[in-house]
Amino acid sequence: MSIDRSLIPEAPHFVTHLECGMTGERLPAGQLHNLSPQGYPILVRYDLAGVKATLTKAKIAARAPNWWRYRELLPVRKTENIVSLGEVMTPILSLPRLAQKLGLRGDGEIIVKDEGRLPTGSFKARGLALAVCMAKELGVKKMAMPTNGNAGAALAAYASRAGIESVVFCPDDTPQVNMNEIVLQGARLYKVNGLINDCGKIVGAGKEAAGWFDTSTLKEPYRIEGKKTMGLELAEQLGWDLPDAIFYPTGGGTGLIGMWKAFEELEAIGFIGSKRPKMIAVQAAGCAPIVRAFEGNERHAKLWENAHTVAAGIRVPAAIGDFLILDAVRNSGGFAMAVEDAAITAALDEVAKQEGFLMCPEGAATYAAYKQALAAGRVKPTDRVVLWNCAAGLKYPMPDGGTPLDRHGPIDYARL
Repeated sequence: MSIDRSLIPEAPHFVTHLECGMTGERLPAGQLHNLSPQGYPILVRYDLAGVKATLTKAKIAARAPNWWRYRELLPVRKTENIVSLGEVMTPILSLPRLAQKLGLRGDGEIIVKDEGRLPTGSFKARGLALAVCMAKELGVKKMAMPTNGNAGAALAAYASRAGIESVVFCPDDTPQVNMNEIVLQGARLYKVNGLINDCGKIVGAGKEAAGWFDTSTLKEPYRIEGKKTMGLELAEQLGWDLPDAIFYPTGGGTGLIGMWKAFEELEAIGFIGSKRPKMIAVQAAGCAPIVRAFEGNERHAKLWENAHTVAAGIRVPAAIGDFLILDAVRNSGGFAMAVEDAAITAALDEVAKQEGFLMCPEGAATYAAYKQALAAGRVKPTDRVVLWNCAAGLKYPMPDGGTPLDRHGPIDYARL
């Protein structure tokens, strides 16, 4: 595969090792891993002193505007193993009309990070691009994963681009557009009579018999590294000054974990100070295991029974990285909160009509949560907050609209 070398910087490789996210046990880099020997997610570690001595803000600013500009903080060793579909830095968009409506003052601002501009139309491209790059580097020929839709589309696209076979399992009520794009982009898709955790059990049980690599959320080390670029990118776009709060739609939580890791690494290399945003995990009331664990002061989140919500992407009844999500939320002084489906739908409608910006349901959940948190005093009207819109709104079913007009008959323009 040909890569435009001007878009992908050459850089030294700074990965030192991997480690268990729970116990800290050191594991070797350069080998295939799923979970740690103790059964927990694995984190990638870098020689951050080496990165600090090599990387500067000016060097990053001179590079192409994509997430490969952070190459020194990414795990791919050889440029030839980078699989690209034309990634971009996603824009940050202010919502000034809604800020005025909600009475924000001083430095108060509502900012949306719009991940719908990425390949395959969602932030899942970040994690899956890095997972596929590393699978290619480590010789994987076949990858499999469960999905609620967008992650499967990203795996299908990047795996096809890399010449790797992909197999995807999704709940049978996954939005049809997601299932169509998964198949069209080259994956074999199987619909499962169950939820994403049921799909995950099939993937895990089939590793040996089917010969695939399990690419499930947090069951390999590199999707976190891809999602980490959200934090790196946001910090740079805000002038290396982090916001007061981040509202993040939380299912498996890879992005929340990844951003928290990004901020730690940026401080270690001297790009930012110790200031951190409140990390706010937003879930749907019909599937809120992290919220329940946070409110119960628990270390892990119990399985949520009968999970349901209009925001399919955050319908994750159990997250294997629950303790990492909860650590980030608590250590940041943040919180976890759930919003009703009616509030999600109303938020989507409000942002679209007031600001002309069509959010996905998961993104709309963050605006609904922000409004509730603001009203309850959990965030201040002087806070600069970032809402994460994780996918293009056009990928989701929308209500019918418009008033029929008979163009063949007389038109009463005074009533139009």
